[in-house]
Order: sequence, then C-alpha cells, then structure tokens
Amino acid sequence: MATSADVPGGGGTGPGGGPLGADERAELEALRRRFPARRRWRAALSALLITLAAVLTPLSAVAVWIADEMADTDRYVATVAPLARHPDIQDAVTDRVTDAAMAKIDLDALLSQVAPGDRPRLERALGGLRGPITSGIRDFVRQTVAGFVASDAFAALWEQLNRQAHAAFTGALTGSGDSAVRVKGDAVVLDLEPVVAQVKERLLGRGLGAASAIPEVRTDFTLVESRDVRRAQTAFRVLEVLGNWLPVVTVALAAVGVWLAARRRRALVAAALGIAAGAAALWIGLSVFRVVYLNHLPAQVSQPAAGTAYDQIVRFVRATVRLVIVLGVVVALGAWLSGRGRWAVRVRDAWESGIAAVRRAVGLATTGPVGPWAHRYRYVLRWAVVAGAVLAVLLWSYPTGRVVFWIAVVAVVVLAVVEFLDDQDAAAGSAGVTGPARHSGG
Repeated sequence: MATSADVPGGGGTGPGGGPLGADERAELEALRRRFPARRRWRAALSALLITLAAVLTPLSAVAVWIADEMADTDRYVATVAPLARHPDIQDAVTDRVTDAAMAKIDLDALLSQVAPGDRPRLERALGGLRGPITSGIRDFVRQTVAGFVASDAFAALWEQLNRQAHAAFTGALTGSGDSAVRVKGDAVVLDLEPVVAQVKERLLGRGLGAASAIPEVRTDFTLVESRDVRRAQTAFRVLEVLGNWLPVVTVALAAVGVWLAARRRRALVAAALGIAAGAAALWIGLSVFRVVYLNHLPAQVSQPAAGTAYDQIVRFVRATVRLVIVLGVVVALGAWLSGRGRWAVRVRDAWESGIAAVRRAVGLATTGPVGPWAHRYRYVLRWAVVAGAVLAVLLWSYPTGRVVFWIAVVAVVVLAVVEFLDDQDAAAGSAGVTGPARHSGG
C-alpha cells in the first residue's frame, strides 16, 4: 500500500499514522534526493530533444522538397512551366536569343551577299544610314523573337524541354549530367538552342534571308547563378540521401521530448511552437538569401528574370514552410486550450456559454434523446473529431498551410455541433431520476 513516504514530497508519518523510524526516514531522504535529480535530468533531455527538433525543421522541409519535387517529373514540370508565361522570363529570353541571332545577321552579313564589285558603291551610298539600318534589323529580329516567345509554341517547347531535362536538372544539382539543364561554372543554366532554331525558321519565313547564316547556337539562359552553387551541390547530395527520413526523425525527437517532460501538455505547446519557429526561420532565410543572391548577380544576368526563376523554384519549399507553421500553431493552440490554465479554462467556459446561448436563442430548450447521449460520450466524440482531422492531414497527398487551416476550421465547426448537441441539463435530470442513489453517492 502506498504511503506518504513513497513520494518525494511525502509527510513524516508511517503506514499506521505514527512517526517514521530511522530506516524509513533515511529511505525518504534518499528518495527526495534522487527524484529531483531524475526530474532535472529528464527536463534537460526533454528541452534538448525539442530544441534539436526545432533546429532540424528547416532541413526537414528542404529534404521533403528535394525528395518530392525533384524526384517527381510531373511536379517539377508544374513548377517551371509557368515561367514560360511570365513577362520577366519572356523579356530575358527574348534579349538572349536576339543577341545570339544578331551576332550572325548584322549589316555586314547582309552586305556579304552583294556582288564584290557592287559592294563599295553600296557602302558609300549607305553612308550614315548604317546605324539606323542595323537598328532596324535588330528591331525586326527582336519583334520576331518576342512574337515566338509569347506564343503557345514557345510554352509547349519550354515544357517539353524541361520535361525531357528533368533528370538533367537533378543532375545539375548533383553536379552531373550533360543536357539542356546543367551546371556551368557557378551557374545552373538552360540551353536555348532549340529556341534559336525556331526563331531562325520564323525569320526565314518572314523574308530575312540573312538568317540562314545563323548556325546551331548554344546560348545559355541562367536559372541560378551564385558562388554557393557548388556548395549547394554537396548539401543536395546529403539531403537527397536523407530524403523523407529526416522529417520522421524530427517528429520522433519532438515526441520523445514531450514524453520525457514532467508537464507534457506544456512541452507539446513548446515543441509545436518551436517547430513552427524553425519553419519560420527557413522562410526568413529564403527571403534574405534571395536579396543577397540578386545583389551578387553579374551585370549581364537579368535580375527580374533571376528573381522570378528563384521564386518559382522555391515555391513548394515556401508552401511546406507555411504548412508547418500553420500546423504548429494549430497543435500548440489545441494543446493549450485543452489544459487547466486559467485563461484556457476561461476560453472553454466562454465557448460552452456561447453555444448554450445560441441554443437558447434558436428556441431549442433540449436536443431530445441525443442530448444525454452526446453528453455521456462527449470526450469520445471530441477526440474522434481531433483524430479525424489528424487523419485528414496525414492522408492528404500534398497538404498546404491553407488545407491545414480549413481542416482545423471544419474540426472546430464539428466540435461546435457536438457541444450544441450536448444537453448537460437533460443528462443531469436523467441521472437524478434514474439513478438517485448513484447521484447522491458522489
């Protein structure tokens, strides 16, 4: 039988209510010294594991992005395909292709088609018109290029090119592979040779015979350029190996940390907010890196296009970050509201009073036989709603922060319905009629 001497804070009486003996007092003192030390050790380890989970959260989000986005062709194409319609990308591609074409079809290339005997007279006749004519040719070429880049044909070519180059894009991040997408020095570049070939055909079709001088041109369009690309390759290899295991490890560390804590509800709140804070740190890091990255681009690289490409490539990383932040806040809020804190109790009382007021306002004094049943099984019903919300998040193919938010909203609405049906007064009256002895017996 347990006595007060069985716990660290027990009193000084024995099993019979009398004073403790010398041996019992010595055992009590030993327990008092051992239990606080054990608590401190468990508390320190709990805090360490929860902190480690928060620190690993950004790496987990990146690992999920690499494993899910870069390994799935359809999702990768869905990520980069919209770039073909973006004005910044279209302008940058137009400039690059126009420069590549004009390198071969300038005025000198046109004059080379004139008979040698007639060329001197033609050059003297042109005189100061050489500049305007060259500018006119460039405008004509750029107009043709811009028309193609804005067409559905370019969008289809862009998507086809990226679909075929999906494996090469993954190879670009790992530093291997040789196709349309590759690492060149400190940049990840896209070869626009197929675009130049299409533009050449359009120029010939519009009567610019000098376009036949355009050879197969390998002109690069920079997707990412930074001195950190090669270091990113190493990090990519590591995260690719970790894959989806790192998030599992992160959640497991947080779960063990909560289990070791003396106040587990409070630890759950801390773990959820810590993980959300880790995700928020990644969000801030992505934004800061974007500014630093754009500020260090070479002059010949279009900053608007580079920024657009960066935003599109990390789009799903940011979606994962939003998911983790919303999920962490929802879990922390739910754990806090289910606790015994003064403000949590006040919020729950206000919730119950508000729903009861709604029931009275609609003139529903009782919910019939459903009311006592809902009151009897109210805890089972509440946990069933919570379990259903968790299951919905787990079974959703690619949940986002918005999905988690609306699942939480639906769960709150269902909980409100359960509370609305819970007729506490009817349940108390039923208990008083059918079981007065049990009621009075406490």
